[in-house]
Amino acid sequence: MAFERNRRKLLLCGAALGWQPAFAAPATLPVPTSLQDDLATALKAGQPLVLMVSLDGCPFCKIAREHYLMPLRADQQLHVVQINMQHKEIVKDIKGQPRTHEQLIEELKVNIAPTLIFYGRHGTEVAERLAGLASEDFYGAYLDQRIAVARKAVQAN
Repeated sequence: MAFERNRRKLLLCGAALGWQPAFAAPATLPVPTSLQDDLATALKAGQPLVLMVSLDGCPFCKIAREHYLMPLRADQQLHVVQINMQHKEIVKDIKGQPRTHEQLIEELKVNIAPTLIFYGRHGTEVAERLAGLASEDFYGAYLDQRIAVARKAVQAN
């Protein structure tokens, strides 16, 4: 009993400091069932839809997701969803056609993870894609710039 209380205290202290135990589930973004529906929801809120193409085990994807995209979802209500390279789950694409994640990524001609795609009205890309994460020093600035361009395009129509 005392061991369990101490373990809980350590976990709570660690969590307060931002530490995650090795057995904690990784933080994830929503996986869409329909990009068309997610885009409609984003547009209703006056936002673009950001699609992250991720790869299991990719450390750069983890950084992009946890340090940039998840905070933007929480703080700015940015609509962000994630699909995964090599996954076989079915998702309806931006036109409502069923595809596996793998097929969709191939059709989108994405070959670098992470890649961010910014969708606006009519399912068009409204900002330059953000592919890779070569340097954390500039990633936030590049992301902010593309989000600003995408929001402006969405709100202009």
